[in-house]
Amino acid sequence: RETGDRARPNARRGEFAMNTTRQAEIAAAFRARHHAARGNGARPLVLPNVWDAMSARLFAGAGFDALATTSGGVAWALGHPDGEAAPWPEVVAATARIVRAAGVPVSADIEAGYGATPEEVGAHVAEIIATGVAGINLEDGHKGALRATDDAAARIAAARAAADASGVPIVINARCDVFLHGKTPAAEAHAIAVERGRAYLAAGADCVYPIGLRAPDAIAAFVRAIDAPVNVTGRPGMPDAAALGRAGVARITLATLPALVTMAAIRQLATDLRAQGGFDPLAATITHPDAQALFQAKR
Repeated sequence: RETGDRARPNARRGEFAMNTTRQAEIAAAFRARHHAARGNGARPLVLPNVWDAMSARLFAGAGFDALATTSGGVAWALGHPDGEAAPWPEVVAATARIVRAAGVPVSADIEAGYGATPEEVGAHVAEIIATGVAGINLEDGHKGALRATDDAAARIAAARAAADASGVPIVINARCDVFLHGKTPAAEAHAIAVERGRAYLAAGADCVYPIGLRAPDAIAAFVRAIDAPVNVTGRPGMPDAAALGRAGVARITLATLPALVTMAAIRQLATDLRAQGGFDPLAATITHPDAQALFQAKR
């Protein structure tokens, strides 16, 4: 895959550039908020996952003070399936647009790092940091299986080394995929996730994300076992943010769900337009001037 300036269009002219000092301050504050949201019933950070500049502005405009990207949503918006199928330079460019539009800290979902080796992952992390992000999400799954713990930890260490070299203390959210497919018995999965989470923290991660863990008691047990901020996915039927905060959760992300809800709404609009023949389904609660104002405020 391409690395360096070729993977960042017009990088030499500073298209993606953010003042490094300011970016470092944002990242450090973002990290501090993860720790402040941890335990003692504190309200966790809720990061809606966005996929383009428009979704970023809408969620930030609703009052969310930090966002994450969704690899699935970004890939679909770029015309590719999820799973590192979108070309890396396009992902970098899309992330840069999201950061510019958001006006709040952004954590970038870079899947497994788009690299065959830890060194390649580190190079890609350096490129995504150059877009202005305050954090990344890095997963330990690969083609439906878990990477060896040492390999996954080495990738996190490479990401941390890239962050250190950049001078930007990004938040590394280490995703553990053992719960994702439900193939491992619960007790065994818990032990594996705790072991991996601790290894990832030792390698330089700031937060552990046991994606697929949903049961409140299991979430609380995992939080107790991990001496660090924990991220869970907010899904229909789960406890609300306040209840998850009481369980010790520090951070909640929404994965592909906002993108899927949006896709469902567009599909329903298309179905109604096709079926009805009229144009009443086009009645909108956001006007053209409203949409213009979202982006004019960022100029």
